[in-house]
Amino acid sequence: MSKKKGLSLEEKRTRMMEIFFESKDVFQLKDIEKIAPKSKGIAPMTVKEVLQSLVDDNMVDCERVGTSNYYWAFPSKALHARKHKLEELQKQVSDAKQRKLSLEKAVEKAKVGREDTKERSSLLKELQSLRDKRTQLQAELEKYRECDPDVIEEM
Repeated sequence: MSKKKGLSLEEKRTRMMEIFFESKDVFQLKDIEKIAPKSKGIAPMTVKEVLQSLVDDNMVDCERVGTSNYYWAFPSKALHARKHKLEELQKQVSDAKQRKLSLEKAVEKAKVGREDTKERSSLLKELQSLRDKRTQLQAELEKYRECDPDVIEEM
């Protein structure tokens, strides 16, 4: 006795799309619920769930006519959707390349005048020492802040 392995959601979606592409027809939910288990082996309890996931992803079109919902998907729509997605991704790639080039140019422009020379390194050391002295003086100033006449007057 071998146990039968169930289909994954992606396999069910693929098989459901095959139903639409092979027949190139419009179906109601009850028709799909009859066809899917027999021809594609999709469990009857999951047909509605799989179909709804395809509708949510715009792979299958659904339209309400009167009191009935009709479902359809044609191969040309899938091809068009893939082409559109490919164009969108190619545009994103080209935009990213343009941005990369502009950033590289900005980096090169920023490097001009920042060559590592003795004068520059001595100036950077001096700048750092002045910053350290400034923080030290600010700390000392904070220490004597309680004796400041303006602060006492505010209190």
